[in-house]
Amino acid sequence: MDLLQQAYSFENAKMSHMSTSDRVAASREAKRLILAINEIYKQSKDASLMEVMKRLTAKKKKIEKRLMGRPTV
Repeated sequence: MDLLQQAYSFENAKMSHMSTSDRVAASREAKRLILAINEIYKQSKDASLMEVMKRLTAKKKKIEKRLMGRPTV
């Protein structure tokens, strides 16, 4: 599956020294991959697809946390 190859390469990509626009693009790419894998998961119920989605979601949350910044007190 080409989709799983894309997910694997995204998961192993370095995310350091990224600009804000790079982070936004990476977050959107993660969302696209997660939703595409989810469509396949709905039909097959393969547990390995769920694990891939969980790892991508964790990486996406890290990227978005950095995008949001620290809350002002």
